[in-house]
Amino acid sequence: MTIQTTTHLNFRGNARQALEFYQSVFGGHTVLNTYADFGMPAELPGADKIVFGLVAAECGFRVMGYDIPGQSGRTIAGGGSTRRENNTTITDQALFVALESDVLEELQGYWDALAVDAIIIEPLAASMWSAGFGMLTDQFGVTWSVSVTAA
Repeated sequence: MTIQTTTHLNFRGNARQALEFYQSVFGGHTVLNTYADFGMPAELPGADKIVFGLVAAECGFRVMGYDIPGQSGRTIAGGGSTRRENNTTITDQALFVALESDVLEELQGYWDALAVDAIIIEPLAASMWSAGFGMLTDQFGVTWSVSVTAA
């Protein structure tokens, strides 16, 4: 038996934009179904919002997302805060999306794309535990932990 986990992000009105952005970063394809696609009358507010969204790329990246009915603003995961304490950046996000690879060069391209309009928590650079580690909160409020897999 095999198991696959997929991060599911809860957005507040901008799931389409976020999922299209992630598809532009990682490639692959998107599935974007609206509430109207699943039977909500098209004239109702929110019918055009995403009820089922998926990005799946050949590199193995998968993420799902949807718009919480009646909500607007950042993602649920983006509800935390970031602060500096003793020269250390502290973020109290409910979760991070971890992106790992054995190859720094592969991660660098994803990092550069995710970093557009992002808050850099920790720049992608060599660390004591990895040939490359970085954290950022992207323009949609999702925090990413990017690291080279330790040998």
